[in-house]
Amino acid sequence: MSSPNAGDAAGGLTPTGTIASAADRRRVVFATVVGTTIEWYDFFIYASAAGLVFADLFFKPAGPGFAQILSFITVGISFLFRPLGAFLAGHFGDKIGRRPMLVLTLLLMGAATTLVGVLPTYAVIGMAAPVLLILLRVLQGISAGGEWGGAVLMAVEHAPKAKRGLFGASPQIGVPIGLLLASGVMALMALIAPGKAFHDWGWRIPFLLSVVLIIIGYWVRRRVSESPVFQEIAERKEETRMPIVQLFRHHALLVIIAALVFAGNNAVGYMTTGGYVQRYATDPAGPVQLDAGPVLWAVAGSGLTWLAATWLAGWWSDKLGRRTTYIIGWILQLVGVFLLFPLTNVGNVWVLFAALAILTVGLGFTYGPQAALYAELFPASIRFSGVSISYAIGAILGGAFAPTIAQAIFQATGSTWGITWYLAGMTVIGLIATLLLRDRSGIPLGPEFEAEQAKSPIHGLARA
Repeated sequence: MSSPNAGDAAGGLTPTGTIASAADRRRVVFATVVGTTIEWYDFFIYASAAGLVFADLFFKPAGPGFAQILSFITVGISFLFRPLGAFLAGHFGDKIGRRPMLVLTLLLMGAATTLVGVLPTYAVIGMAAPVLLILLRVLQGISAGGEWGGAVLMAVEHAPKAKRGLFGASPQIGVPIGLLLASGVMALMALIAPGKAFHDWGWRIPFLLSVVLIIIGYWVRRRVSESPVFQEIAERKEETRMPIVQLFRHHALLVIIAALVFAGNNAVGYMTTGGYVQRYATDPAGPVQLDAGPVLWAVAGSGLTWLAATWLAGWWSDKLGRRTTYIIGWILQLVGVFLLFPLTNVGNVWVLFAALAILTVGLGFTYGPQAALYAELFPASIRFSGVSISYAIGAILGGAFAPTIAQAIFQATGSTWGITWYLAGMTVIGLIATLLLRDRSGIPLGPEFEAEQAKSPIHGLARA
């Protein structure tokens, strides 16, 4: 039976010995890009609305300052349920396959997002409104926690060994594309329905559009084949009975370190994807006071620079290695962190765009190689569980409450420097976690190499 390495050398054989044609691989790449784009579009329109209108529509009785904090808290609450989604999707993804989990998580996210678009506000149904909003956000969190692991493994496990970073970047670019779409649609609605109209009904349209996107995503994902690595696991009848138990029994420290790698990126990324910069730059009582439409277009534009940097970093990690690419990314991200608020405070939308563009270059370089890095850290039989749970924990430690923390720091100090040092600290944590890991670029991914995969990638340890 061919190994992944042998398959690559032979011109595209999968681990099961079947031909993985260029068309098959293109279909997988397209499906993962489309699916993750839709997932993150849904996730990010909520964050944008939380920064722009939810405080007034759902939490107004809490008072002007605390209502906004509560609105951002609902963004973070969903992260607390990502591990549940990761546990469920990881368990079943390692037992019944990657593809079924991709379809289920997509449908769950789409249903929750659409229902937000028709949810009555506090003025209509009172306390039931914020309670239902939080419940729907929880469902989004469960979906997001389970979706990412399946998407990245479908991409990386189908990839030629020498192009795992590039293929793995395909689901990663779904994040900046989702941000671009979410911000673009929100900006378009702010133009079509400005001012009070946007507040009253315009914000709902992007949520309702999710129905169309979900239909497209469902059709695309149903057409892709199962991961060749999982096919071989199934053929060998080597599915792990309790993959999560095995993961934490043998690789608990690795999960934490991998989570900290993502946390360093995620905390900084959620300054825009979590809606904080949008709120900060448009707050009528704040120091910048820009119009919402131009700010949303600036954020959408930064999605393009983020996309380009993410794709480039995935490709570059195949040349330089995952670890080296990450280290470059942490340095670039630190530069972006220190420039973000001084440039934003200039009060010009073009300078704001420049600040976000600089920041997203670093974000791309600390996100593009992540799919390949994570896939190469864990043994095949527990890989879905390993990557999903590491990602979910990293999201909680990083982005979950980053907008809330930033808002609280600013309200307590009246300055953005505390936020800058908080983000710089998270970046340094990500760098340290990266330095603790060995580079395993190119390690065989098939189940016949479990013994090699189980050796700890943590410096100083023979086994996790």
